[in-house]
Amino acid sequence: MLYQGYQAWSDMLAPARFAAKAALGFRDKYLGPVGDWPLPRRYFAMLDVFSGTEVTHARPSYGIDEVISGNAKVAVREEVALDMPFGNLLHFKKEGSEEGLTPPQPKMLVVAPLSGHFATLLRNTVHTLLRDHDVYITDWKNARDIPVSEGAFGFDEYIDYVIRFLQELGPRSHVLAVCQPCVPTLAAVAVMAQDGDPAQPRTMTLMGGPVDTRVAPTVVNKLAREKPLSWFEEKLISRVPFRYRGVGRRVYPGFLQLTAFMSMNMERHGEQHRKLYQLLADGETLEAAKIKEFYEEYLAVLDMTAEFYLETVDVVFQRALLAKGELEHRGRLVDPSAIQRTALLTVEGERDDICAVGQTAAAHMLCSTLRPHLKRHHLQPGVGHYGVFSGSKWEKQVYPQVRNLVLAMS
Repeated sequence: MLYQGYQAWSDMLAPARFAAKAALGFRDKYLGPVGDWPLPRRYFAMLDVFSGTEVTHARPSYGIDEVISGNAKVAVREEVALDMPFGNLLHFKKEGSEEGLTPPQPKMLVVAPLSGHFATLLRNTVHTLLRDHDVYITDWKNARDIPVSEGAFGFDEYIDYVIRFLQELGPRSHVLAVCQPCVPTLAAVAVMAQDGDPAQPRTMTLMGGPVDTRVAPTVVNKLAREKPLSWFEEKLISRVPFRYRGVGRRVYPGFLQLTAFMSMNMERHGEQHRKLYQLLADGETLEAAKIKEFYEEYLAVLDMTAEFYLETVDVVFQRALLAKGELEHRGRLVDPSAIQRTALLTVEGERDDICAVGQTAAAHMLCSTLRPHLKRHHLQPGVGHYGVFSGSKWEKQVYPQVRNLVLAMS
């Protein structure tokens, strides 16, 4: 009844949120200068903060309409290159690429986490990569909107999707995985190497991922290990309510993952909302907009299939099967030492409290037959988990490592 209880609570608050948004609309349309007086401004600031705390379940826009590529500003449009039941292969196509007006660039598949948020969390990653690459992303769908008739989606299926997407990009492409998908991405490339697949990527970049969670365990790792898998299934798995297309599907609800993330830094989130109120009350709308944009993304959640969530907890966090050489895909042992043609770059953040230093670098030990010049590691000083793939240090210090390896291997 967990999901039903959440839905009832959300429905109960809906009229109040609607009224708050209506009042803000009334201010914008009718009050004019009066709405900017100190007392009304404080009142509307309160309504604005309240209306912005709503958890949503629809994918936000990537908002990437143009990029600087080469020496020119180029328009970008989103195009679904491959539509599959649990996720799309989304292509950020640049204007003139089909007509040959822009030079061809290396194809890059960005494998986004399936961990409670939409792939739009990587918009800054994608925007930066678009400078020098033809970028695709795994645009995962919300499990509550996927009919039960589409079947299951577990760890094996995730690996299958990565392989299928790389095959769609074709030979000489590149892959970059952020956080949770580092393990299935490494497994997918290993399977492709074992099969001699011509679509094996030229480079594989793994960023802040739990390749070996036995190394310097974080709070996240310890929480995943302190309970048996049966506890996670009993306490955290719910069925999708009747109003959605995925009615009856067993899922790990996105609102639970969001709650877990927020509880790790509850004081900081509270302080950010107090700061947001004060900025709005003081009329500092530009600074307030930055906080609002962050939470609009952060509070947009998706549900994961129960099988994928439970298998990830088991395979990655509790038993670390890939790191121990025991991971199987479709009944066959996954052998990362088969990777010989794909250059490896691992990236870690000095202050990462989700995937500690050493957990991602463990991939180098697994890819044991890769020649030394095909292995690189970058430890980024002064950043936590999100700073590895988003923000100024990503753009100025981490991204050049990715770009240079791709250039060398293209």
